[in-house]
Order: sequence, then structure tokens, then C-alpha cells
Amino acid sequence: MDNEVSEQDTQSTDAATELRDFIAKLMQRSDLESVASEIDVLQSIYGDHAIGLYHSSPGSPKNNPSPSSSASEAIRYKVSLNLPSHEDILIRILVSIPPAYPASSPPQLQLLSRYIGAFGVDSSLFGSILRTFISVSGVEWTPESVCVFDGLQNVLERCEVWYEDKISRETAGELLREDALTRNHVVVESEEPLALSSVTVDQNNQVSFDAALPEDIKIVEAEPIVDRKSVFIGRACRISHPSQVPLILNNIMSDRHVSRAAHPIINAWRCQVGSVLHQDNDDDGETAAGSRLAHLLSILEINNVLVVVTRWFGGIHLGPDRFKHINHAARNALELGGFLEQTDESKGGGRNAGKGRKR
Repeated sequence: MDNEVSEQDTQSTDAATELRDFIAKLMQRSDLESVASEIDVLQSIYGDHAIGLYHSSPGSPKNNPSPSSSASEAIRYKVSLNLPSHEDILIRILVSIPPAYPASSPPQLQLLSRYIGAFGVDSSLFGSILRTFISVSGVEWTPESVCVFDGLQNVLERCEVWYEDKISRETAGELLREDALTRNHVVVESEEPLALSSVTVDQNNQVSFDAALPEDIKIVEAEPIVDRKSVFIGRACRISHPSQVPLILNNIMSDRHVSRAAHPIINAWRCQVGSVLHQDNDDDGETAAGSRLAHLLSILEINNVLVVVTRWFGGIHLGPDRFKHINHAARNALELGGFLEQTDESKGGGRNAGKGRKR
């Protein structure tokens, strides 16, 4: 083990020495002084071992110009950087400097890493990095200006966003898999007999009491919304009397996966009984979330409906974005349940139902 560490240290030292020698050679050419200075600055910013000359294969000849080489050759070096918020994740970037840089051509960046963390790099991310200096979403380049640092920072930001999105999707997948597993292996964790006369557990992990949901009440569930590891799921159902609300909320809470959420039943409802409009809402610990859902139902002018949003907290505070996702999750459920059809038809056209599932 000590021999391996010693060999790695030797290789790092050799690479750093090779780079210093190469910078010194570039400095001898007036047309490459700006390139040499830029590499030197990058090394001072990222560290002695972050930058190394690029060889197409181990032991291959240097593919970078020397003071006596042709001016038509490109300069290529690799940069190894850690993601800002995930210092254990390393990415490697190839920097290609054309002969006309920085006078009339931008550099090109290429992602050498085939994996970022445990996730394989897709063609979309790979292509966007290749277009760093020629895309409107990349870095603006102007002639005569050095810009590799700006490009590298831009790549770091995009890779981090991509990686966190992958983590969020994986977290959502784990939650859904855990939900499915829990639904198939239900355990009622209580040693005391329940006061109600009859308790059963069905295959959907729903605890059904004598006061089970009437057959005419169908709860629709929209697809999850995932942001920075937090997950939001909206549900909606039609109601005909306010007394149905607690039964429905209890039914939703009987799902153990829901009951473990940070905010299981953020909700709002409106119900017209005769000439009287009954309505109420509950934040369920997410301050002002319930009233926002109530406002959504009001502006959509939807009655006889209960909408519920469940939020699993992912450990990262979302700020005001959480309210946007709560409203979005609620609207998705309302759309899936067909509650928006009458509103849309009154505006001149219907809308296709959103994606999700009914239960």
C-alpha cells in the first residue's frame, strides 16, 4: 500500500514538473505568452496537481507545441476539479486551445469523465459542455479575451446541477420503491386492540375501519414533483359533504409511507351544501400552505373538492419554491381528476388530463 501511495505521489510530482516546464517553454514564444499566463493562473487557483498536460494514451508523445513546433498545433491540457457542493465528486475536463486563441477563436472544453459519482454521463450534458463557448446558455466569448476559467466554472455549475438532479430522481425512485415494498409487507404496529369493531389491512397498505370510504369517493394521485431531494405529491377527490373530509384524510394518513412525510396532509376543500358554501384548509405544519391551496380553489372556482399535498423533506431548504411546488402538485391532481375541465371549457377549450394514477 505504501508503495502504491509513493508511486502516485511520484506521478503527481512528475506531472506538475512537466507542466511547469511546458509553461516555461510557452513563455519563450510571444504568440503564446497569454496562453502560458492563463495556465499559470489556473494552476494557482486550482492547485498544483489539478492541471496536467493531456496525452491521448499513456506513454504517447506530447501532443502540445514546443517553442520550435508548428504554430498550427493545438495546446491540450486536462483539469481535474471537485464539484463545489460535493467535494468527494471529481470531474475531469479536457481544454483544447486552438492556435488562433485568444485573438479570433475560443477554446473548446470536453468532459473526459464518463461517470459523475455513480451516474453515467449522458449525451446531453456531454454535448452542452462541448458547446460552452458557442451556445447562448454557455459563456460569452469576445476576441482577445482569455476565458478558460469562466468556462471551467460554468462547466462545474452545470455538472453540479446535473448531478443533483440525478440524486433527486434517484431519491424519488427510492421513495416510490420503498412505498411499493411497504405496501406489499404491511405490519400493524400496535399491541393494544383498536376500539373500532373491525380493522383490516388491504394490499394497498390502507387500514380500513367500519367507517371506510364510500365507493363513490375516488382519490386521484398525481405524479411526484422532485426538487433538491424534496418530493411533492398531490391528491384530489370529489366530496358531497364536509363530514367526508376527515374520513378521506384518515384514509390517506393510513398509508404508512405518507404518514412518515414531513407534511403528510396539507389540504384545502370547498363544498356546496344547498345554498351554503363550506370551506376550510390546514397547513399541516407548512405555514401558509393550506391558505394558498384554498386560494387556488377559489380562483379556479372549484367546489365539492378536497385537494391534499404531501411533502417529503429532502434535507435542503427550498425557500419560496416549496409553495410553487405545493400549488403545482395540487393543480396536477385537480387536472388529473377532471376538476379543471369545466373551468377550461368555460374559457373555450378543454385540457387533457395530467399524468398520475387513480385509486
